[in-house]
Amino acid sequence: MPAESRVTAELPEPAWLRPTDPERRWPVTLAVVVMVALQATLPDRLTLGPRWLLPALEIAMAMVLIAADPMRVKRDTPALRMVALALIALASLGNAWSVAMLVRDILTGHDTGSAATLVAVGGAIYLLNVLSFAVWFWELDRGGPAERARGTDPYPDFLFPPMTSPHLAPKDWEPYFLDYLYLAFTNATAFSPTDTLPLSRWAKAAMALESAIALLIAVLLIAKAVNSLP
Repeated sequence: MPAESRVTAELPEPAWLRPTDPERRWPVTLAVVVMVALQATLPDRLTLGPRWLLPALEIAMAMVLIAADPMRVKRDTPALRMVALALIALASLGNAWSVAMLVRDILTGHDTGSAATLVAVGGAIYLLNVLSFAVWFWELDRGGPAERARGTDPYPDFLFPPMTSPHLAPKDWEPYFLDYLYLAFTNATAFSPTDTLPLSRWAKAAMALESAIALLIAVLLIAKAVNSLP
């Protein structure tokens, strides 16, 4: 057997391709709590329905998921999957509404308050955009966290650096929520992929949408804030 073939045969299968321990729930739960808190700080004119409505629904859905999997994400029944996707869809809907209303206020000359207030509101919506897409990426990559733990899908939607350079990462490396949060943050900041590449079409479309929203917020917010400065 050639030396190269022997080396390849001796390499262990990477953790992200084989069954592993389910991922801990608390990081994504913390992200949802932050999203709810940010939504609660937005002015009434930027919220969809009563200010309490979306946060209350999101908290109720999060409680259902926590009750089903309090420590690790290991159950993946159709009902729980629907609740998880409905939770992030609801948060994304609220954020989309806030973005639309903020754009309307800026373009129509509506009183958006002082520059500091505008920056604070725009910053909250920007962070909501990052967090919501981070959860989307985490929920959909290779079928979701429970499916990733089972190692059932060998085709990733996102190509993280340790996947192409396994010798630069621990042998038990696999993507967790923080990796998807970093992906969403850098995509919203650089308006393009940085170290992680989207492979599937839905991943490319989602990253393009997140970048477009972030760019729209940044451009309009900076323009309006500068004009509002004394």
